[in-house]
Amino acid sequence: MAIDGAAPRASYACDPAQSRGRLYPEPASKSRNAFRRDCDRIIHSTAFRRLKHKTQVFVFDDGDHFRTRLTHTLEVTQVSRALARALGLDEDLAEALALAHDLGHPPFGHAGERALDECLSAFGGFDHNAQTLRVVTALERRYPTFDGLNLTWETLEGLVKHNGPLTDREGTPLGRYHQHGVPETILSYGRLQDLQLWSFPSLEAQTAAVADDIAYDAHDIDDGLRAELFRLDDIAAVALPGSIIGDLRATYPGLDAGRLVHELIRRLIGLLIEDVVAETNRKLAALAPHSADDVRQARSPVVGFSPAMAQADRAIKSFLETRMYRHARVRRVMDEAASVVRSLFARYSAHPDDLPAEWREGLAGVEEAARARRIADFIAGMTDRYALAEHARLFDSTPELR
Repeated sequence: MAIDGAAPRASYACDPAQSRGRLYPEPASKSRNAFRRDCDRIIHSTAFRRLKHKTQVFVFDDGDHFRTRLTHTLEVTQVSRALARALGLDEDLAEALALAHDLGHPPFGHAGERALDECLSAFGGFDHNAQTLRVVTALERRYPTFDGLNLTWETLEGLVKHNGPLTDREGTPLGRYHQHGVPETILSYGRLQDLQLWSFPSLEAQTAAVADDIAYDAHDIDDGLRAELFRLDDIAAVALPGSIIGDLRATYPGLDAGRLVHELIRRLIGLLIEDVVAETNRKLAALAPHSADDVRQARSPVVGFSPAMAQADRAIKSFLETRMYRHARVRRVMDEAASVVRSLFARYSAHPDDLPAEWREGLAGVEEAARARRIADFIAGMTDRYALAEHARLFDSTPELR
C-alpha cells in the first residue's frame, strides 16, 4: 500500500458517527464531526497555547530553532495523521490525540515532572498523563455549563491508555502503575465515565503513541546536532542513522552539513513510518478485527515497529539518553530547573497568599492533599518563562538556565 494516499476507511477504525459520546451531552455540529470538534477545542485551549513556551529538551531561551512542546506536538500530529491515512483510520481522532498528548507536561520538561512528582510524593505523586486528563476534563474552564473541554469518550480513552492498559480486568494496576497504583485523577474520572482501563485503546491512539516515538527519534537527533552535543560521525555509529548517512555521503559527496542533516531526518522519518505501516498491516491481517472494539480486546498492541526496527529504535534512544539527555550541559540546566519547581511548590505551600487570587480562592478550607494538588495544577500550567518570572518575584536569586 502506498503510504502517501488515503486508504479506505477500515472497519476497525473509530467512526465519529458512532462515538460513545461526551460526558455532558451537546447538540451535534452542522459542519464538523465529533472528532474534528475535539481537535478544534484542543487547538483553541489555553493549555495548547502554553506549549509554545514549554521545554522539550532545551529551555526557551536556548535558541529559536530548538523544539518546544508546541513544535514537537505539531510534528507528532503530522506523523500521526500520515500513519492514520495509510492505515485507513480516522485522521481527526489521530490528530486530536496527538495534539493533546502533552498538555499535562509542566515547565522544564521531564525535569519539571520529576520535581513535581517529588513534591507530591505524599499525595499520590505527579503523572503527566493523568495531568493531561485533568487539564481537558477540569482545568480548562471556557464553557458556560461544564468544566474542561468535554471531549469524546474515544479521545479521553486514547489520552489515558495510549501506551496500553492501565489495569487488568480485576482492576490490578499494570506496568508503570504496578507499584504505586493508578493516579487518583484517572480513577476518579473513571467513576464518572468508564474509560475501560483494562483494555487496549483504539488504533488511532496507538498510532499517536508511535508517532511520538518517531518524532522523538528524528528531531532529538536534529536538536542534538544543532546544539553540538554530538557530531554527525557520532550518530553515524548507530546502525539506522549510520546507514542513511553512509548512503547520503556516497550519493552526494561534498554535501554541506545542513542539507545532509535535513535529508537524514527526512529519510529517517520516512523509513520509520513505512516500517510501522507494514508491521501494523501484518498484525491486522493476523488479528482480522472487524471493529474498533475488536482491537480493544486484543492481547497486545497492534500498531508498532517490526522487531528489527524496534531494535533500531532502542539503539537510537540509547544513544540519545547517553549523549543528549544525560549530557553534563543539559543535566546542569535541568537540575537548576527542577530546583525552581521545588522552590515554587514549597513557597506556595508555606505562603498560599503568594498564589494568584483565582488559585488561592477557597484554599484555606481544603485538606492538605487537595491544597497540594491545587498548587501542582498551578505550577504544571506554567510556561518556562512564567515559572522563572514567578521565582524571580518570590526569591532573591533565580538561575539563568543557559
